[in-house]
Amino acid sequence: MIKPQDANTKIPALDVLVAGAGYVGLAVAVSIRQARPNLAVAVVDAAPAGAWERDGRASAIAAAACRMLGQLGCWDEIEPRAQPITDMIVTDSRTGDPVRPVFLTFGGDVGTGEPFAHMVSNKVLNGSLRRRAAELGIDIIEGVAVEGFETGSGMALVHLADGVTIRTRLLVAADGVKSRLRDMAGIKTLHWDYGQSGIVCTVGHERPHGGRAEEHFLPAGPFAILPLPAGDDGGNRSSIVWTERTDAAERLVASDELVFETELELRFGLKLGEIRVEGKPRAWPLGLTLARDFVKPRFALAGDAAHGIHPIAGQGLNLGFKDAAALAETVVEADRLGQDIGAFDVLERYQQWRRFDTVQMGITTDVLNRLFSNDFAPLRAVRDIGLGLVDRMPRLKDYFIRQASGLTGGTPRLLRGEGI
Repeated sequence: MIKPQDANTKIPALDVLVAGAGYVGLAVAVSIRQARPNLAVAVVDAAPAGAWERDGRASAIAAAACRMLGQLGCWDEIEPRAQPITDMIVTDSRTGDPVRPVFLTFGGDVGTGEPFAHMVSNKVLNGSLRRRAAELGIDIIEGVAVEGFETGSGMALVHLADGVTIRTRLLVAADGVKSRLRDMAGIKTLHWDYGQSGIVCTVGHERPHGGRAEEHFLPAGPFAILPLPAGDDGGNRSSIVWTERTDAAERLVASDELVFETELELRFGLKLGEIRVEGKPRAWPLGLTLARDFVKPRFALAGDAAHGIHPIAGQGLNLGFKDAAALAETVVEADRLGQDIGAFDVLERYQQWRRFDTVQMGITTDVLNRLFSNDFAPLRAVRDIGLGLVDRMPRLKDYFIRQASGLTGGTPRLLRGEGI
């Protein structure tokens, strides 16, 4: 483990230092170290030790990301505690409508026995990646922030809040959408606020969900019901991602339990019987954030530090896994060729690989949110006709499922289930 140095201690040296011990940061570290055991890799995280164990949320993991986790030696541990999404329905209505007609349905498989996505507890996902990191000898330094860094011709000097300075050939910032390291690097962003917040909570319900995911387009924004594995008591559970205007969302999460559950039931419906909220709901402001650059010499952005998008398509985390796979493949191939893994010309390959896909997904989610988060009657009629037409075109539906699963052209090898 890297420890604070005194005047007689040499500055520790690494090949790769990752800032951020979320799923993306850990995936970058594990992917590189597994493919190139000769590279010294460590992770530093500003969050207090054990904070990840208190995360009660769950995430939709696309089929491509599941293949990647399989290659990293994590999926066999995660799968028994994951919930396959067997099918999905899409509706478009107002909150008070007594009936919500289904305009679009999707089958859940991209191949025989391979669902297009699974719901996985954040705690389970993070814990499995941490276990694999430990097996590979990757240090995870928790509760310590990066205070600053400077880059030179052959190395970056990274200064930690505990007084440690680390030399590294490559610094990867995976520290979230409000990335401090991105600001330290002087990378500008394109950003706008949607005036919406995403309310996230887990609900228990009487009847089983059958693995079905539902997305209800309501005037304030999408309301998603995502199936979860049974709880410790064997009860039926689902994850809610509920988009509301920010002022309304703040009132809802601050309200008492009865008011919140009443409003939730108006949107959730009664098809799964009586519902109950598990834990305290939380709300996060929603916006679009795109970094103007993904790399600088000795420095690369990954995950939400590079892009923050609307959750309407459920692709934020999976974009991050694509970043991790592409960056790892770029670094590993450069090292095999004897190239400098932190040189700008090497990192530019990663930037070119990921920039178009990221911008395309950001624009797509932005357009979808603007199209569906309103109650303009003529526009509602047009979009409902469009959804109905897509539902009658199997090839187009298959295309959308492939997109959602992450199994499209230009996919990094790890996401195809292949080693680097």
